[in-house]
Amino acid sequence: MLKGLALTPPIVGRISIGKVIEKAGKRLPEKDDEFTITSQIQSKGAWVRHPLDETLRAQNPGAKLRSIPVRLLFADPDLNLRASYTLFDRSTGRPRCVGDGETCKRATPNGIQVLPCPSPEGCDLAEQGCKPFGRLNVRIGEEDELGSFVFRTTGFNSIRTLAARLKYFDAVSGGCLATMPLELRLRGKSTAQSHRAAIYYVDLTVHGGMTMSEAITAARAEASAQQAAGFDQQRLDAAARQGFAQGAFEDSADEGAAILDEFFPAATESGLQQRTTEAPNRGHLAARLRERLENSRSSDSVQQDG
Repeated sequence: MLKGLALTPPIVGRISIGKVIEKAGKRLPEKDDEFTITSQIQSKGAWVRHPLDETLRAQNPGAKLRSIPVRLLFADPDLNLRASYTLFDRSTGRPRCVGDGETCKRATPNGIQVLPCPSPEGCDLAEQGCKPFGRLNVRIGEEDELGSFVFRTTGFNSIRTLAARLKYFDAVSGGCLATMPLELRLRGKSTAQSHRAAIYYVDLTVHGGMTMSEAITAARAEASAQQAAGFDQQRLDAAARQGFAQGAFEDSADEGAAILDEFFPAATESGLQQRTTEAPNRGHLAARLRERLENSRSSDSVQQDG
């Protein structure tokens, strides 16, 4: 086997809640309020829809696709969802630095180095476009039991919610996460940061129409049936874990270009101008705060002396 090549779950399609559009001669990401299931083929700058997209929409004609029935490949939550702080090299499309908030792997002229990762808030390199980046692999349908559809996101709400749900379902099912009948759901919320406009994120729930108890019973029955048939979930998880560990980075250069397009768009001129004009203001504010603090200390000193 080739050394340094990460073995990732076989992907047969993509799940997205947005698309890339042409605007003023530039390709820009645009958010959506429903799921779209696509193949891995692009035509005329857009992803070709997967047949399952039409199949699921036909079940609720005229309604937006806001839930998708899914199963997971692995029993280990961290194998199904991988999330990290990620910075891509815009010239090559390759990952440049990937970290978890404690340590990172960084591509340098001297090779891959393991360095401390202070998270984007405390890293100078992060100004070049480092973001939280999550990848969730799920099964849709029964056609390919080891093939998966990947949902990629840089949304903190989606990453945090999915990570919590996976841990919880693993716990309540007694380790039967891979056989739980689940459903991806699109949810909306408004925040101060979004100026009270609706933003959408992805959640994971038990299959629609089932209670938690029913889903757990079904998961354990399915796990027992798989074991009786000789399906070894533990070895599958071990093989996946070893495959991920083989490479320094999960994302390859050919995927990187599309990922940059959709999730890491280049900074606009207006954005750069805003940052450069904000910087002096922050410095001026800091100077005024220091001046007030010094004046306050001088006042306290005078009062104590008096």
